[in-house]
Amino acid sequence: MTATSPTARSRVPRDAPDSPTSTARVRVRVNRLVLYTVLVTVTGLFLGPFGWLIVSGLKTPAELAASPVHWLPAVFRWDNFADAYHLIDFLGYARNSLVIATIYATLITLSSAWVGYGFARLNAPGKKVLFGILIGSMMLPQMITLLPTYLIFARLGMVDTYWPWVLWGLSAAPYLVFLFRQFFAGLPRELEEAAIVDGCGYAAIFWRIFLPQSWPVLSASFIIAFTWSWGDYLAPQLLLSSDRSTLAVAVMSSYVTSAGTPVTNLQAAASVMYVVPILLIFLVAQRGFVAGMSTTGLK
Repeated sequence: MTATSPTARSRVPRDAPDSPTSTARVRVRVNRLVLYTVLVTVTGLFLGPFGWLIVSGLKTPAELAASPVHWLPAVFRWDNFADAYHLIDFLGYARNSLVIATIYATLITLSSAWVGYGFARLNAPGKKVLFGILIGSMMLPQMITLLPTYLIFARLGMVDTYWPWVLWGLSAAPYLVFLFRQFFAGLPRELEEAAIVDGCGYAAIFWRIFLPQSWPVLSASFIIAFTWSWGDYLAPQLLLSSDRSTLAVAVMSSYVTSAGTPVTNLQAAASVMYVVPILLIFLVAQRGFVAGMSTTGLK
């Protein structure tokens, strides 16, 4: 009987079927497959409504009203998109939406950054109580404050102007204040102390040091605020006339028959074109958006 030499034992393949390394690799592959399956499923759930909107824009009104549901049109009617574009002043309404959303997003991002800086770096009596009230105000739905807001703007003569969005932008948003407060609270205290030694006041510290450091949160906040304003229907419908109105209002109210019945296939086609700018903005700025959301609150 010949004993197995150490050299012979060392020549056993490392990736043998029963080796720990092979088992670990199989487990990693299975976990990765499960993860990818879950991600693809969730992505499909999120993209499903948008895909159905595109398909609806390629149908006729009869196909949209058919029962049982026609999943695909008999003929893809790409001319629905051209009709939806030409039946209204699409570019004019889009320009109004772009101006309002840009003004609002820029102002509310800066004002929220300033308020968040104050809550994060300045000390004052009752600061925690005020911050709690500010965060609690996020639970108030827009419908509760919309009518009093309209009455105030009507008395000030600001109806059918863009001034309401300027004032809203200067008032800061609780959620964005929370984002900036969490980000500024994680910056080193030494930056602020060195600036104070050099003679900077708190305003100079904010504009020259803290704000340039917060570009990920600035990007995320701007995208969030721009999306809020671009997708808002109630405020423009209430405060603006038809020629100054936004694309959201035009898409929902302009495509109707003489009897007042909505033309659903044109509404769907116009809605697709209405969503595309937001998708493009997110695709261009997604790195800054993800970075801003992931770094907020990290020390």
